[in-house]
Amino acid sequence: QVQLVESGGGLVQPGGSLRLSCAKSGTTFTIYAMGWYRQAPGKQRELVARIINDGIPNYASSVKGRFTISRDNAKNTVDLQMNSLKPEDTAVYYCNVASNFATYWGRGTQVTVSS
Repeated sequence: QVQLVESGGGLVQPGGSLRLSCAKSGTTFTIYAMGWYRQAPGKQRELVARIINDGIPNYASSVKGRFTISRDNAKNTVDLQMNSLKPEDTAVYYCNVASNFATYWGRGTQVTVSS
C-alpha cells in the first residue's frame, strides 16, 4: 500500500508564496516520476510540474518562472515552491507518484489565492 501525504496548502493573497510538500510511504518500488497536478472547480486535472528520473523538471507554461519543483529521492519527497501566486492558481493540488506500472495520488490540498 502506498501513502502520499500532502501539506502546505492554504489561503494567500495575490503575489504571495506557498510551499507544498508531499511525502511517500508504504510499499517500496522504483519511482519513475514525482510531481504535482491541480484541479480547479469545473476544470480537468492538469499537470503543474513533475520530475522524472533524469532529474529534469517539466512545468506547465502557466507556472513556468513562478513555481519550482524539487525532489529528494532519499526521503521520497517532492516539494513545490509557488511564488507570485495568482487567483487563477486557485485549485486543489494533488501529489502524484508514478512507477512504470502504476500511478498513485494524494488526497489533495487546497490552495486559494484571493485578496
